[in-house]
Amino acid sequence: MENTPRSRWVRWPAFILIALIGLGVRLPQLGARPMHTDEAINAYIVGQVLGGESFKYDPQDRHGPALAAIAFPLARIQGAKSFANLTESELRLTSVVAGTIAILLFGAAAEMFGFVPSLIAALLFAMGPLPVYYDRYFIHESLFCAATFGLILSGSSAGRTRLARSAMVAGACAALMLACKETAILNGSAMAAAALVFWLWNRPVPAASNGSDPDRSSKRRTERTERRLRSQRLAWGAAVLTFLVVTVLLFTWFGKNANGLGGLVRAVPDVLVRAGGQGHEKPFWYYGQLLAGGWSGAPLGALACLGILVTIRRRDASPWQWLAYYGVFIAAIYSLIPYKTPWLALNLWLPLALFAGKSIEAFWRWTAGNVHQRALIAVSCILTTVAAVLIAHDTRQRVFLHPADENNPYAYAHTTDDILGLSAEIADLARREGIANPRIAVIAADVWPLPWYLRHFQQVGFWQPGQQVADADFFVTSTEAGAQYADRLRNFRPEFFGVRPGVLVLLWSPAPK
Repeated sequence: MENTPRSRWVRWPAFILIALIGLGVRLPQLGARPMHTDEAINAYIVGQVLGGESFKYDPQDRHGPALAAIAFPLARIQGAKSFANLTESELRLTSVVAGTIAILLFGAAAEMFGFVPSLIAALLFAMGPLPVYYDRYFIHESLFCAATFGLILSGSSAGRTRLARSAMVAGACAALMLACKETAILNGSAMAAAALVFWLWNRPVPAASNGSDPDRSSKRRTERTERRLRSQRLAWGAAVLTFLVVTVLLFTWFGKNANGLGGLVRAVPDVLVRAGGQGHEKPFWYYGQLLAGGWSGAPLGALACLGILVTIRRRDASPWQWLAYYGVFIAAIYSLIPYKTPWLALNLWLPLALFAGKSIEAFWRWTAGNVHQRALIAVSCILTTVAAVLIAHDTRQRVFLHPADENNPYAYAHTTDDILGLSAEIADLARREGIANPRIAVIAADVWPLPWYLRHFQQVGFWQPGQQVADADFFVTSTEAGAQYADRLRNFRPEFFGVRPGVLVLLWSPAPK
């Protein structure tokens, strides 16, 4: 579609409508699924900020401040004032908003990748099971994906126009990526490698002399080169300056915590250690298997691979060629690193969706010029309907019917529904015992997500196994700690609750006298 006022008038209503559809899909039952451990940790951080504390960046156990920086005002707008009165829906709305913005960005991508492929990719993001699932997950990935897409679009615009404002947007997006996750280094490396291959393959050939005055031609070329270099330096300077300013603001929590920058320096060795696996080791083909799963995964993956292969074989100097290189590089990097979690696949969904859209557009163009056009259009409509049914089935099954099921590949080490009854059981037992403000002692090496589910109680303490534990009305222990504190708990009776697949905790309540 041409970039004219009329085309923009048609384009943006279409993408706004798709974004609203995506929003409508993401909002229902937003608080129904149990909070994953990572969500609970992020919720606790937001609760600290609501309580007046500054964000403290810890590169070893937590990611950057971007998620909290956006979740904090959204939670305040919805009326949250502390960790105790936060809700799942209030927090997950942050990821819903980030995912909806990513869908809207396809409207801007139409100038770079074309209207039809961007429209199809936006629909896949709006309805696809993977983006819908993690856009309802209070982790950094949806925001990171939106920032990555923003960097791709603004970086391309800055490269074409060499305008400072586009470069500033690119710098801000890069800083936002880093403030989301340290793995921004991987995505940035893949982008740089793709740009290098693209430039090497499409280096301009020096123009032959046309017989005019060589001195005058050389002078004009030199002037054009100098102007281009000046504008490039200005754009690069604007991008770097914006990146540094936004990075410093976020990691120092807007000047309130200068130690955040020191943590950023220490993040590099921590990222390298984490890349080794740390219990999350998966085989090379993990992401391919994940993306190809379900009823709709294999067809979408095949369409995307076809689009990438056709683009690379054509070798034309287009944004598609760069995106193909980037898609291959980022998939290879993520696959080669032993550390793998399913939400990281959202970074691969972006090029996958666009290339699936490109393949569908190519098929439609071929249909339009075929002698059997009517029959092929009928077949296309049938295939489109089948694809919509397959995608809807996967989204319904994985997002709404079985969001925390052990067999759901997106529900990685997920909190079970059983834990939802823990706080209610404590409250009920406390009422029976006449305890108005129960004291709860939690003893476990890994307490998460228990702080989230016990947040409504005012007297909750957490101890590591082996520590001296204060007196309490109720104890919550890991199975190992329960045996270790057997003498202390001899007048209490246990009740088991599932936390994650294969992980149990025991609620110890006073035994009947």
